[in-house]
Amino acid sequence: MTNRLTVAQGEFELNRLPKRARELLRAWDAADEYLLDTLAEQPPNSGRVLIVNDSFGALAVALNALRPYAISDSYLSQQATRLNLAANGLPEHSVSLLNSLDVLEGVFDVVLIKVPKTLALLEDELIRLRPHLTLSTQVIVAGMIKTLPPSVWKLLERLVGPTTTSLAKKKARLIFASLDAGLLIPPSPYPVCYRLENTEHLISNHANVFSRDSLDIGTRFFLQHLPSRQDACDIIDLGCGNGLVGLIAAERCPAATVHFVDESFMAVASAKDNFHRAFGNQREAIFRVADGLVEAEPASADLILCNPPFHQQNTIGDQIALSLFKQSRRVLRKGGELWVIGNRHLDYHNYLERLFGKHSVVAANSKFVIVKAVSAG
Repeated sequence: MTNRLTVAQGEFELNRLPKRARELLRAWDAADEYLLDTLAEQPPNSGRVLIVNDSFGALAVALNALRPYAISDSYLSQQATRLNLAANGLPEHSVSLLNSLDVLEGVFDVVLIKVPKTLALLEDELIRLRPHLTLSTQVIVAGMIKTLPPSVWKLLERLVGPTTTSLAKKKARLIFASLDAGLLIPPSPYPVCYRLENTEHLISNHANVFSRDSLDIGTRFFLQHLPSRQDACDIIDLGCGNGLVGLIAAERCPAATVHFVDESFMAVASAKDNFHRAFGNQREAIFRVADGLVEAEPASADLILCNPPFHQQNTIGDQIALSLFKQSRRVLRKGGELWVIGNRHLDYHNYLERLFGKHSVVAANSKFVIVKAVSAG
């Protein structure tokens, strides 16, 4: 698989994160190419350029001469952008990286949006962007046709204004939106909240958090079987999402410090809100937006709880999960435990057997299995 993007703006070396020895996927798609080709044919006027949801920095790297701002909810996306800038000899400061919860300032002349997997995230982004658009702002939304349901057009026309659409090219399409200053823009419905069943916990979820409207069945099953470890000093909720697993683990293991880790800025913000709402100032925890446990100290955890994602943006795969398992082996103390929940068909137990030497099934039902692996130190 080639890792060189060739477009009118130049030729660039681009890589995905997490890195794999034999990467089968590119760090860009045909929608990125279509968008860059269109901008080359109709170069934007000088002004402020904003890129939203740039998967691995392909747009930011190719458009670095425009000194763009780039918003993402993904730490991996931001890290990939930094690494890809460096790989092409470009200074990191040529792109201003912002996370999804940063407050924007000023207006933008060009806004380039890659359609995210979650429609709620796009809605939240458009509401946040709306005050920073003018009648002359050029708004272009790009995506593969399979990621562009009619609801995307409806959302754009409700929150930005009228749209026109390009012809399809390599199964990609562009949507051009024009600002309608007369639209009444509602306040953002995010974060949303629900009461966790059989508890008094009010759970808050930002737009890009998995299962933000209710407790998903996998997490429900995991919560029913979480261990009570009175001897645990450090527990990691790895890929924490809204932090529900770590929150309940904190209740069951009162002496432990819980570490909440996720690559989503919105997820970690949600986990922090939920933990502090539950415990107030009575309990401390650590919250980290990171590439899994890459930066964690070796032998620093007694228990790691993980409900790993099986997709990255719009790509389904197990590369994220396998990366988290390898990191967990390094970070667990001798005798420490990794608890993983996953769909039965994902066969995580085979990977854990190879990594840890042994595993055991804690619980299983018709859909999910919870597997425990123990570190030999």
